[in-house]
Amino acid sequence: MLQLEHQLVFDAEQAADFFAALPARAGVCLIEPRAAGAEPLLIRTQDLRRRLTKLLGLLDAHSKRLNLREFAGAVRYRVTGSRFEQTLTFYQNAKLLHPSRYRDLLRMRPPAVLKVSLKNAYPRCFVTRRIPTDAAGLPIAGAYYGPFKKRKVAERFANGVLDFFKVRRCQIKIRRDPTFPGCLYSEMKMCLGPCFAGCSQEEYGTEVQRLVQFLDTGGDSLRVALEKEREQASEDLDFERASVLHKRVEKLDEALRGGPELARRVTDINAVILQRGAEEQTIGVYAVRGGYLAEPLVVRFAEIASAPKSAEQMFRDYLETPGPAETGTMYRAPTVGAEPVVEARCVVPLASAPAIRDPVGKSDLSEHLWLLARWFYAKEREGEIFFYHESGRQGGWPYRRILRACSRLLAPEPKVPSEKSAKKAAPAGAPEISTETPAEAPAKTAPSQQNLFDKTSGEGVT
Repeated sequence: MLQLEHQLVFDAEQAADFFAALPARAGVCLIEPRAAGAEPLLIRTQDLRRRLTKLLGLLDAHSKRLNLREFAGAVRYRVTGSRFEQTLTFYQNAKLLHPSRYRDLLRMRPPAVLKVSLKNAYPRCFVTRRIPTDAAGLPIAGAYYGPFKKRKVAERFANGVLDFFKVRRCQIKIRRDPTFPGCLYSEMKMCLGPCFAGCSQEEYGTEVQRLVQFLDTGGDSLRVALEKEREQASEDLDFERASVLHKRVEKLDEALRGGPELARRVTDINAVILQRGAEEQTIGVYAVRGGYLAEPLVVRFAEIASAPKSAEQMFRDYLETPGPAETGTMYRAPTVGAEPVVEARCVVPLASAPAIRDPVGKSDLSEHLWLLARWFYAKEREGEIFFYHESGRQGGWPYRRILRACSRLLAPEPKVPSEKSAKKAAPAGAPEISTETPAEAPAKTAPSQQNLFDKTSGEGVT
């Protein structure tokens, strides 16, 4: 658990020293009350010193701003180096302090996923936000694929994929009644029609297995089959059929284009997220195993030279443990009260974390997927992610790419020179460089194609 490791006692008489001791950095803060039994306040901010100065500063009688000067007794905080670390820290501490309303504090909404309800005699594929799990934390009642950015994106992807499979899309109860008229999809030969006994249960089950295999392989199972048929049709000089199959391959590529890289079977989401740490020359490593976020590893590259292990070996010790890729089991983040964050000086393998066989919350998987999707689909995503299984590559951790990504994250950000500094740096007598944007600069009036045929004033007048 990412704990609030720093603590300061608040004394109104020594408020100046208290505010000076606070870092002007982003972080998560817990304001503890003086009175016993009062509820503490958990906040997250981009500047701890500025935010707490506003909350604990002198009270302005003419202001309606919240002031906790008489309420606060102490402050516990954690400096965070990235938005992902800040959100994860706030989530873990809010869940511990406010178990009944932490979802409202985070504005948490489970991400949209695709579900193939294998528990039903005639399964169908649909979009849902609910992933039920058993006591071991494994999804039940079907296969789940995601998470997607929005529900509309998931529905669009599902509609494009289901065009290649004759699986039902209706929500009615299948009674296998020959007198049932069926629906439009059965008339267009896009459904096997189990509602009016148009197929046997075994035939429908075979079609569902094709759909599951398609989703598990990211579309490769169907693509390989279509490409084989296309090549065979070309060899048999049946070019009309080869053209039809080629169009189906293009339609398949268009349908798969709407599926993001993160969207896969949730139990197969095995990845590693790299984030810039709060300290200098520090990287936070967050392993994702089976959709669950594990306890992070903190790698201090400034101490690598004196460490007994290389940076690559530290990553290997953290990632190469019996997990879903090797044994089919998963690991989750330790429960509340577990060991603090692992440091590079004392690397503890992930196997020391409690296995997912231990009791977990019913909503833990959905919550961890929400944290992952919220970061992955952000407009400005900080950090990098690497998957254990990537398309076109054999399964395994790309350690060289991971280390190169660490060097990119640790590189100082390039500073863009301001307009004033650029003018000061210019030598005397040098021509002044115009800072006028292309939109503001006077553009040459080029006649459009429509104006070429317009008559000027007086033209054509006799």
